Amino acid sequence: RLRDTLLLLYVLGISAVLLLVLGMAVFGSFVKVWPYNLSFTLNHYTYGFEEAGVDNAWRNSVVMAAWCALAGAAVTFAGAYWLEKTGIEKSRWFGWVRPLAQLQAMMPMAVPGMVLGIGYIVFFNDPANPLGFLYGTMAILVISTIVHFYSSSHLTAVTALKALDNEFESVSASLKVPFYKTFWRVTVPVCLPSLIDISRYYFVNAMTTISAVVFLYSPNTTLAAISILHLDEAGNVGAAAAMATLIVGTSAAVTAVFFLVEWWLVVRTQAWRRTARR
Repeated sequence: RLRDTLLLLYVLGISAVLLLVLGMAVFGSFVKVWPYNLSFTLNHYTYGFEEAGVDNAWRNSVVMAAWCALAGAAVTFAGAYWLEKTGIEKSRWFGWVRPLAQLQAMMPMAVPGMVLGIGYIVFFNDPANPLGFLYGTMAILVISTIVHFYSSSHLTAVTALKALDNEFESVSASLKVPFYKTFWRVTVPVCLPSLIDISRYYFVNAMTTISAVVFLYSPNTTLAAISILHLDEAGNVGAAAAMATLIVGTSAAVTAVFFLVEWWLVVRTQAWRRTARR
């Protein structure tokens, strides 16, 4: 018990330090001039929304994060399923694809986001590239963000799929059940908690990312995190803190929604988990 108490105190101490740093940003968004005039004000929020165009940037971030959560989870889980459950490594002609795809999935983790952004600039700005029309659009922001955070999500999906018995696919094949029906009716429901976790991971990181998207946005697709940089460079530290608080609040609210949805879906679709524990 002493060990548990000491570890609890240690974790609480670390959490308090992190919350203190975050709390100072929140506090700075509600005072007139930090640290000289600490009187309460909402001017930083009204300035950001009425004059600095923060509302449009925040809306763009929410839209991009929602697309990343939906498309990112679908692409990541489908890719992991293809690598882990289709038996491609046993194929006579395509057995070499699996290790190459695994290497590609891990590569974004080793490449800085700014390098990825510069790579997108060079690639999509080539006049001979037929995909050049994507540059500066919301689509390229979504694609770059999914690629940027793909590695961790891929590992989560692979871990969930490895926990499933490989006989599911073998039995369904022997019964001549199409693989997509097994995928939709068995694999997805069993791995539903991991899928929701991947969606939440993409959403929160999309709301806060700067490194890659800072090279790819246009005036119509400015994001909330990028607006913080612009406000700070203009000397509006309070407005920048207000935007940061708005991002944190949005991420916290959406995370709470994800937790509620996950709890509801697990209760409705995975009663077997509670039965197995008993």
